[in-house]
Amino acid sequence: MPTPPSTRQPLSRDRVLAAAIQVADRGGAAAITMRKVAQELGVEAMSLYHHVPNKDAILDGVVDAVFAAIELPDGDGDWRAAIRARASSARAVLSRHSWALGLMDSRRNPGPATLRHHDAVLGVLRRAGFTLPLAAHAVALIDSYVSGSVLQEANLPVTTPGDVEEVATTILADLPTTELPYLTEMIVDHALQPGYDHTTEFAYGLDLILDALESRRT
Repeated sequence: MPTPPSTRQPLSRDRVLAAAIQVADRGGAAAITMRKVAQELGVEAMSLYHHVPNKDAILDGVVDAVFAAIELPDGDGDWRAAIRARASSARAVLSRHSWALGLMDSRRNPGPATLRHHDAVLGVLRRAGFTLPLAAHAVALIDSYVSGSVLQEANLPVTTPGDVEEVATTILADLPTTELPYLTEMIVDHALQPGYDHTTEFAYGLDLILDALESRRT
């Protein structure tokens, strides 16, 4: 039901983009249409055109808003700590807005927050002594790792250690252990061991990447 005029907040570009993000959080990027965004705001679709020229402008805007939410790396300290913090922040933001993954690399009109973000990341690497080609490789590698991790985690059938134990136990019950000894070993001696936490895999993998980049840097 449309919001009564007396209580409706004035429309703005920021409000339109915030509404589009809410629509996408529920239904994915494909759900972002002028009509659905207008419904989210309780207005007619034509009202949006005073603030955004078309759907493409909304898509560009939501991508920029997602980039703006990711922590900029600190360029004054250790490059590994800065890139690790930035990767962790990107993972957290994209886990909330995983629909943005398909948009972030497809838009041709990056906004100011997007450009500022990329420049900051490259700045950390270049000041740390990375050659320009190695900096480009590093950005591509780390971003691919973050995106892949977010997609994997979004589809995992587990969210807690209890879920891991339940799924692992179910698999083990029907597993031909003599035919698949290494998988059996992984489940029994690793996944089902007290203290195992699948959420630590991201940090471990990221450190491996940073170690490899450090060896190339020097």
